[in-house]
Amino acid sequence: MKTLLPEGWPRPSGYSNGIMAEGRMVFVAGQIGWIFDAQTGDMVFEAEDFLGQLRQTLENTLAVLTEAGAGPEHITRMTWYVTDREEYLANLSGMGAIWRELMGKNYPAMACVAVSGLMEPKARVEIETTAVLPHA
Repeated sequence: MKTLLPEGWPRPSGYSNGIMAEGRMVFVAGQIGWIFDAQTGDMVFEAEDFLGQLRQTLENTLAVLTEAGAGPEHITRMTWYVTDREEYLANLSGMGAIWRELMGKNYPAMACVAVSGLMEPKARVEIETTAVLPHA
């Protein structure tokens, strides 16, 4: 994988302008911050706050990637959908700490879109992910 940074552009903070990769592609559907409750058989939110849901969303994303033999180092692109732009901006520091803990120093190409709502009403963030694994 190669990070793309046009000459003269400043290095972005927390993401890359572009990534070039070759290999087997993995597409992860939009993940949200819920977990499976084995006792009830339902998907439930343990956290209602933005940072708690973000942590679980990233953990869910990593769980799906693990099924493909991938990890955070293989992520090339993410699209984040957040329900509250101001809440997102107010939590940048906390998001950075969670990101470094779970994803390390991997900064894929990213977009973040503020939306009026998500399909699951309690969800505060949803993230779609694309990863590329080297050819076997």
